Amino acid sequence: MKRVLIVVALVILAAAAGVVRSHTRVSRHGIQFSSSPAGQSEPVTKEDITRKIELSVGAPFEIRGINGAVTIETSDTKVAEIHIVRTGQESSLRRRRIVVDGDASGVTIHSESGDGGFFDRLFGCNASEEVKLRLPREIALTVRGVNGPVSSGDVDGSVQISSVNGKVTIGQVRGLAETRGINGNISLVVGAGDQGSVNISGVNGNIRLALAADANADLEARGMTGSVRSDTPEIQVIRSDRNNHYSAHIGSGGNQITVHGVNGSVVLTRPNPLASE
Repeated sequence: MKRVLIVVALVILAAAAGVVRSHTRVSRHGIQFSSSPAGQSEPVTKEDITRKIELSVGAPFEIRGINGAVTIETSDTKVAEIHIVRTGQESSLRRRRIVVDGDASGVTIHSESGDGGFFDRLFGCNASEEVKLRLPREIALTVRGVNGPVSSGDVDGSVQISSVNGKVTIGQVRGLAETRGINGNISLVVGAGDQGSVNISGVNGNIRLALAADANADLEARGMTGSVRSDTPEIQVIRSDRNNHYSAHIGSGGNQITVHGVNGSVVLTRPNPLASE
């Protein structure tokens, strides 16, 4: 009986090795996984997704599960213009799809599993996406699960960005601006007057807070490996030895800027007027 079990196990291992070998190929750069049998090269192709959706004021707009860069331009419009270019082998485009769902009440762009067998999903390469959006300013924006840089223009609502492997750049936000789980630098504009609060946590990178000339806020930063400094003479940063704690009173104060759990430093500066040109 033991010999029979050993023979069966060897047959299963041999079959699995044959399947794995059919999903790999060797080049001078090493082993590269492929969804095609050995010796065959599946061509790279592109898929274009284009949509236009008119949105209600303040409608939620969510992007999640993107393998590539997300670039968002905002303006005084009611129409969301969506353009997504996907690049990869045909099998990878089928294996993971990008879906655009929504109407005037809200839009979601997300990835979901498509066609493909177990070994295709295990060894195949994912397609990459380049997402370019032109959106109304008056939205509630959520971006999460992005493997690439994320940039957004000004938003007259809330902005929540999380689980991003790349640099994050955010324009002026009138509502709550919240970022967490970012593996990259963050650049954010703190708006004039009593505009929204800022909450930043779990960042592996440096943070640039561009303060409008008449911004009013109170900053508190703790649990950091770096420091907080001000490039603006009228803003003084106070440091405490307690948990590497920093604070700053900006303008007349009021709105809260909280920063914690950051592997990096924070700099307080003024917006670059050329950045919007």
